Amino acid sequence: MFVLAQSIMVAQAQTEQNQSLFETVHKYATAIVNDPKSSEEQIQTNQFKVTALNYITTQVMKRGLKKDEYFFDSQAVNMQSFVSEFLMNLDKARAISAAKRMEVIKVYRDASLKNPLFNDTDRERTYCYVNDKQTFTPFSLDTDWEKAYEQATKNIKTVFK
Repeated sequence: MFVLAQSIMVAQAQTEQNQSLFETVHKYATAIVNDPKSSEEQIQTNQFKVTALNYITTQVMKRGLKKDEYFFDSQAVNMQSFVSEFLMNLDKARAISAAKRMEVIKVYRDASLKNPLFNDTDRERTYCYVNDKQTFTPFSLDTDWEKAYEQATKNIKTVFK
């Protein structure tokens, strides 16, 4: 019985190790959304992440695209970095001025809007966070996070020079 329990624990540990980065980001974001101790900002920010990752999965399946694990992992990691750095730079800008804060929002929002992943024409769905004035994450769901992160990282330097 002890050997069986040990084998199950080893198998579970290996499964968790083999979990893709996409799944890890999704799982972590979902846990924060469902944690009653999370702040409103944490819940909204992580709900965006869950929605964006679900959108990517749905669009790939709906369009019958063949994408490998690298594609999904890259999108998830770059989206995670994009959102994290956006929030960090937003806090930094708040300490300077309201105008600087608006510049940061514009840099990240523009990077999201100018780098679509699927060129989805359903703007009501893809822009649901962009058009929501109460959200902490005013970004399009249809974003190529790799390209958007690269653009935002480059352009944010002009805001804080």
